[in-house]
Amino acid sequence: MDINTLRTIVTITGLVMFVALMIWAWRNRKSKDFNEAAELPFKED
Repeated sequence: MDINTLRTIVTITGLVMFVALMIWAWRNRKSKDFNEAAELPFKED
């Protein structure tokens, strides 16, 4: 295994993790929680 093979593996792993994170963040099940968190700075005490 040379350095280019290792770089390819790390790049593909990073891409897969990024796509998985985006899918997790954009799922409808979590949107209510994220919308509530987005409104926190605008709520008055």
